[in-house]
Amino acid sequence: MATNVKLADDLVEKARRTAAAEHRSVPKQIEYYYRLAQIAEENPDLPFSLIRELLLADTEEATSEYSFN
Repeated sequence: MATNVKLADDLVEKARRTAAAEHRSVPKQIEYYYRLAQIAEENPDLPFSLIRELLLADTEEATSEYSFN
């Protein structure tokens, strides 16, 4: 269910610029920022770079399981 929210114009403009560079829509960029912030709050000891890598890995397609021979 979509909900309309009011955001500061400068925040939306910054999200718009980043969204264009990352090939996301503005709403998806704001969702991405939210997920980053949520993970950072829940895991204050994790560096930003690791959080970002975790989110990138989460979007990758699963591959077949590796079998140890």
